[in-house]
Amino acid sequence: MIDFRSGLRLWAVLLLTVGVAVTLGAVPAAASPAEAVVALGDSTASGEGAGDYEAGTRGEAGNWCHRSPAAYVHRSGLAPVTVNLACSGADTAAVRLDAGRGSQAARLAAAARAHRVTTVTLQVGSNDDVALTTVLTGCIRAFLDPRQGPCGEAAAATWPARLAATVPKVEATVADIRSAMRDAGYADDGYVLVLLSYASPVTERMGRFHSTRGCPYHRADAGWARTVALPELSAALAGVAARAGARFLDLSRATEGREACSRDDPSAEWQRRLTVAPEALRHGGPGMAMVQESFHPNAAGHAAIGGCLRQFVRSGAPSAACLPTADGPLQPVAGLSPGRPGPAAAS
Repeated sequence: MIDFRSGLRLWAVLLLTVGVAVTLGAVPAAASPAEAVVALGDSTASGEGAGDYEAGTRGEAGNWCHRSPAAYVHRSGLAPVTVNLACSGADTAAVRLDAGRGSQAARLAAAARAHRVTTVTLQVGSNDDVALTTVLTGCIRAFLDPRQGPCGEAAAATWPARLAATVPKVEATVADIRSAMRDAGYADDGYVLVLLSYASPVTERMGRFHSTRGCPYHRADAGWARTVALPELSAALAGVAARAGARFLDLSRATEGREACSRDDPSAEWQRRLTVAPEALRHGGPGMAMVQESFHPNAAGHAAIGGCLRQFVRSGAPSAACLPTADGPLQPVAGLSPGRPGPAAAS
């Protein structure tokens, strides 16, 4: 006799086996984390001056980070995901791990776990002992007060000491970034770390009536900032990068010929002139919040820097300087040591 019950049981087992196999085969492989580039640092990295700031960074609850969707990290094209952790006014202490779970380095580690971070950019130091904003503001006061002469001579006397005090703080910040990435499971050679310097916002080659057009500076002071202060800061940061094994992008001449008040048409410039934003009062902003966009790269400047950053990272060069070309775009030029630029470009 044929045992139909045994046959049915056999068919059931076979069907169940096939079903499980089909089901298992239908499970998709786990998706790889998306590649990301992350920006850390202060106002220049956050996009201060580029406008259209992210909600929550426009003074709400005292947050004046001014992170802009036009910031260079978002214009770099280096990865499908761009993460901007920089904050206007940040110093090295705000980036370092010692600042706690809310520090930029700690948030970098969280981003590195959620994504596959391929590039980290760091632009910091201007709000530490060099106090670049304070120096430039002092030069404005010197221009407005006829009892004072140009500020460059007084600023130059303390500038070397300011640089010397800033350098170890930036070095410690780079070390914390390395630690944060190691904690997230990355080897030091598993991503690109780029340290960037700063572009001069002003030039001695300002147009006529520059003080009434948004650049209340003595030409001598603007010349000192462009040819001495920013190049020397860049050289100091280049030394940090070399000692820390990071790559270095020199921006000290990135906006040359397009600084504030260098053109008759402000829209052709890459740096903001003195800018007053009354809307800062809506969030109870202090006086400085109304003018904090001043003398920062605008959206066009960030686009140019982003393009230069992209070319530099992809080139594999350990260091380069972003220099303007005749037709406008910035080009990373490798092999240049940060130094004092020559005469200002004609406007």
